[in-house]
Amino acid sequence: MTTEQTAQGSEPSPGCPLSAGFPPGTTPYAHYARMDELLTLQHPLSAADTEPGFIIMSQVKELLFKLLHTELTTARDQLGKDRLGDALWTLRRSARVQQVLLVSWETFSVLSPVEFAEFRDVLGSASGFQSAGYRRLEFLLGNKNPAMAQPHRDTAGYDAVVNQLHEPSLYDAALALLARRGLLTPDDSPARDATRPYRTGAEVEEAWRTVYRDPVRHHDLHLLAEALMDTADQFARWRYTHLVTVQRMLGAKPGTGGTEGVAWLARISEHRFFPELWSVRSTL
Repeated sequence: MTTEQTAQGSEPSPGCPLSAGFPPGTTPYAHYARMDELLTLQHPLSAADTEPGFIIMSQVKELLFKLLHTELTTARDQLGKDRLGDALWTLRRSARVQQVLLVSWETFSVLSPVEFAEFRDVLGSASGFQSAGYRRLEFLLGNKNPAMAQPHRDTAGYDAVVNQLHEPSLYDAALALLARRGLLTPDDSPARDATRPYRTGAEVEEAWRTVYRDPVRHHDLHLLAEALMDTADQFARWRYTHLVTVQRMLGAKPGTGGTEGVAWLARISEHRFFPELWSVRSTL
């Protein structure tokens, strides 16, 4: 069904779930994606001209976190089923989502300190640090720390955060695949605590070195290594851009969520997901 047909009132096809009709006062498009509800979720608390944009882009980032979590979970599960080709295609999609997330900081970076100060007080203790969606991404990628679940206690997202803490990470799935390919000793210990970060160390680095030294023989694993590096690289860029944006807006002021602000962001910007994929580069 074309846009023109919809505008002219043509009926949806019989196989379409919306063929039974939709509520009056809306369109099939708005009803399908719940656009009318989505567009009512912005409620500025100040008269600042820039606050609506801050709210909207914060919501956009949360939606992108959700989409990225969906894609990376799919990739993890595909690796677990030895569907490496499918996982590579999924990681290709997820890379595009990360690119949009990175660009999203540009709308915040153009806020001058004076403009941000016009509505910062109404944020109270609200902070991106409290994002359950982002915390689930950190855990999914393997940066696990049970203490980081505590800020979400007594919230609607707490169970999802804790459940993510106990699930295997994307890197866990990648290393398990290396083990099934004979490049890594299987980690079959039933005592392994899933809430701890992924397996790391010299043996993991050696497995990746084997892949990089013979990219023809290990072609699909070489593609996986670079796809994971793309993921880690984009996260590193995202964190660094976050740091620079906050420096530009706040200087050295404390963060709204009670963090140290720039000092705290500077420390976490040094973290790298999938550390052996970074360290192996010094040995090739």
